[in-house]
Amino acid sequence: MIRTHRPAAGVCALLAALAAGIAFPGHAVADETEQAAPKVELVLDVSGSMRTADIDGGTRMAAAKQAFNEVLDATPEGVQLGIRTLGANYRGNDRKEGCKDTAQLYPVGTLDRTEAKTAVATLSPTGWTPIGPALLKAADDLQGGAGTRRIVLISDGEDTCQPLDPCEVAREIAAKGVGLTIDTLGLVPDAKTRDQLSCIADATGGTYTSVQHKEELTDRVGQLVDRAADPVVTPVATEGTDQCSSAPALKSGLYTDREEFGQERWYKVDVEPGKELRASVSVAADRAVNPDYGVLLRAVTVHGREIVRGEASGTGRTDVISTGLRYPKAESDDEDTTPETVCLQVTNSFSAAGGVKTSPGLPVELTVDVVDGPSKASDVASFGLGRGWWLLGALVLTGFLAGLVWGWVSRWRVAVWRTN
Repeated sequence: MIRTHRPAAGVCALLAALAAGIAFPGHAVADETEQAAPKVELVLDVSGSMRTADIDGGTRMAAAKQAFNEVLDATPEGVQLGIRTLGANYRGNDRKEGCKDTAQLYPVGTLDRTEAKTAVATLSPTGWTPIGPALLKAADDLQGGAGTRRIVLISDGEDTCQPLDPCEVAREIAAKGVGLTIDTLGLVPDAKTRDQLSCIADATGGTYTSVQHKEELTDRVGQLVDRAADPVVTPVATEGTDQCSSAPALKSGLYTDREEFGQERWYKVDVEPGKELRASVSVAADRAVNPDYGVLLRAVTVHGREIVRGEASGTGRTDVISTGLRYPKAESDDEDTTPETVCLQVTNSFSAAGGVKTSPGLPVELTVDVVDGPSKASDVASFGLGRGWWLLGALVLTGFLAGLVWGWVSRWRVAVWRTN
């Protein structure tokens, strides 16, 4: 079973954009440069419980080794891959020492398949399950560069090194705005393990997968490594302010931020005459929240006059809520090409459930696109129908003519019946 959540994920932003009539052209990337090499680190639980033989007649460790070997053979060229372990080295009972037991088995870089397989073959289930410390170290391993960064965590049990909560660790990583995704896989997990691994994945927009068989593990890890190689738009971290005058100036691109419960954040975009501003926002509930919430995106002039707005509401059935707007700036009658500064305000009405931490704020994903405006009014709308007005007109005319024909035929049949 695969459960996919993307708290501020790009899919939700795209859906919101489509709902507002927005399309994202390929050039809408914040300061886009040549695609950097993607980085992936596989983080494997090598704690003592991995000796359990309940996956297709073999141990969990044997299933993980087989999956790693097959994935290493199929890793796309250009992907920089590394392997980190947790619980692989310390065999004692000292909890403090056991919770330090995480090491990089193979450094993130150009893959030498033979060397990486040899390193995996040496692993033997040993110690504790320090998931939180391992995630912190893995995030450090993937620092640097602008390409895709993904951690794939495989574990068969919940963290044994509290109070360093791995879910809070994942949220801290997400709050840094580094564009790092954590995907988790649970080997024959119980309810507590499933909840913890799901929470880790949700915090960074990753996926959680429950694994019962060797083939499932191999296929899923391979999919996640392949996904890292796909070209993506890397979000740029920004920080909105509490008023437009001091807000960051954004260009076309994809941005991430954090917003406290019930808070508003401001951003600025310059729109030249003849251009059109298209914007969408997604706010993700990466922790327990009360039902009935909403998000509001407003385009406002620097003097405070509202231009256009987009809004959406939810009742707790989804953990991401999105909306969008568009604002075409008319051509100037004279030769004045001075851009207009448009203020974007993002407001949410989420409230935290009892006992839930409110910091860091909720993940926000903001897409901004400034494109050429419509060449004539009919490109934007005709009676609110856009370019589809002619189709509606044709349907109306067809219906009218069909009604006339049907009426004439009916009267003719009645006349014939009376005559007979």
